[in-house]
Amino acid sequence: MNLWGATFNDVVELNSLANFMKAYEITEFGVDRLAAHERELPAPAAGEVLVKFHAASVNYRDLRMVEGLYNPRLKLPVVPFSDGAGEVTAVGSEVTKWKVGDRVCPIFIQGWIDGGISFEKARTALGGDRDGVLREFGCFDESALVRIPDHLDFAQASTLPCAAVTAWHALVVSGGLKAGDSVLLQGTGGVSIFALQIARAFGARVIITSSSDEKLAKARELGADDLINYRETPDWEKRVSELTDRRGVDHVLEVGGAGTMSKSIAAVRMGGHIALVGVLAGDAPVNWIPLFMKSIRLQGLFVGSRKMFEDMNAFFANHRIEPVIDRVFGFDEAPDALRYLSSAKHFGKIVVKIP
Repeated sequence: MNLWGATFNDVVELNSLANFMKAYEITEFGVDRLAAHERELPAPAAGEVLVKFHAASVNYRDLRMVEGLYNPRLKLPVVPFSDGAGEVTAVGSEVTKWKVGDRVCPIFIQGWIDGGISFEKARTALGGDRDGVLREFGCFDESALVRIPDHLDFAQASTLPCAAVTAWHALVVSGGLKAGDSVLLQGTGGVSIFALQIARAFGARVIITSSSDEKLAKARELGADDLINYRETPDWEKRVSELTDRRGVDHVLEVGGAGTMSKSIAAVRMGGHIALVGVLAGDAPVNWIPLFMKSIRLQGLFVGSRKMFEDMNAFFANHRIEPVIDRVFGFDEAPDALRYLSSAKHFGKIVVKIP
């Protein structure tokens, strides 16, 4: 009998054979120190469901968390990675929302169901304050899960909770994206590629930057309208101005932080919108004067709520949007997945399969 394909009741009956699972744990900071350990197989409490994970995806936050750079005071040990997908294998008492066999993703911030963010909600994020998903099983409150769109497999679904929801929040919820808008995207990582797919589905014009002509060509295949190699065109904000007849773009998805902020401020139109979702480009002086002289709306974002996730999933299902996966690693190759992310060679998302 395939134990990991069994229901929770089957597992209990086979307790003499196995009452543990495999889970990666951060016990010391450093990718080379990340290792899988045996943990007791969890049982769902009242109001909880047990999820058997089939895939997890990698975010830059995960790398920083493992390295000890995201939160050096992180309470250890903790299971890393925030984004996973699996199926319900058991339900606790009082659960009404899910049944065994349902395909689900845990939401990134477990306590953020709807409405605005708060400090208390932010402290419920997976892969940091709470154990993440780089494990075979996990128990979650029934309110902290969303249903996987029918057209996506587990690997594809595992890419959604952080990167896709962030892109949706940035462009649709915060930005009010509409057909005919222009969007500037930085790089070709997970958030930017999801933003490209969302923007094109809305009928928006997309300008995207990268240091790689090969990646830009792939972005063109996904529907990007204008491509800028920022190594060949370091003053890319001037090129954006030219492409928009000196008007500037309606939206900027800012993933660089201070390192690119001045250029983004220059590239956005009067009254435009900049969504700050990352700080990948290091530090640099920022000229803040145009921010208020141009009446720019700058919004920092921390992923999103369950409601945003559900709305996005409905949109993805309606438009048959499929996540772009660059490479899939085995469960025992999870540290290699982090190293590959660090190399910045990827286009889209990186996935770890969980057997």
